[in-house]
Amino acid sequence: MGWYARTLLPIIIDRGMRNSVMTEFRPKIVPLASKVVLEVGIGSGLNIPYYRDIERLYGLEPSAELLAKAALQTEAVRFPVDFLEAPAEAIPLADDSVDTVLSSWTLCTIPDVRAALKEMRRVLRPNGQFIFVEHGKSPEPNVQKWQERLTPVLTAIAGCHVNRKVDDLIAEAGFEIATLETRYLKGPKFISFHYIGQAGAGKP
Repeated sequence: MGWYARTLLPIIIDRGMRNSVMTEFRPKIVPLASKVVLEVGIGSGLNIPYYRDIERLYGLEPSAELLAKAALQTEAVRFPVDFLEAPAEAIPLADDSVDTVLSSWTLCTIPDVRAALKEMRRVLRPNGQFIFVEHGKSPEPNVQKWQERLTPVLTAIAGCHVNRKVDDLIAEAGFEIATLETRYLKGPKFISFHYIGQAGAGKP
């Protein structure tokens, strides 16, 4: 991992994740998690204060620098938090070991997102839930063209692929989508089309 990824990228990610849209959604999405929770891409821990009545939180994040920031968010919580410094493509947890998987603005950054989603389904218990709020591919062809043009630039700067059709990727991994809302949130169209919902683990 180079100097940019160790030094500047964690700062860019932390500041970017503090925008008003994300701040508005955290108290709506995070409290839906229950029991033993795995948050994929916990970043600097901005979701941690919004968890309610959970038994344990596993925070998965490949960046040691972001995990150091996330640790500061755990001082006031009453549930145990275990940080896992690992990529989402290789989650260091046993099969069927968590009740909730939560991913917020994370799937766009994972290099092999299909492998990561299969890992999330592997660790999720059969009666568990996958909660997601992600931005991705717009339904508008003109916006899609811009997303394709800009994805290489955004990937180089922040590791972000804005051209992923999130619902299809989740379904391909074997999840059964229970609720799904798709719409533009505030911001330029090429980065503001969102997929918000919940899914079950699906059939084995």
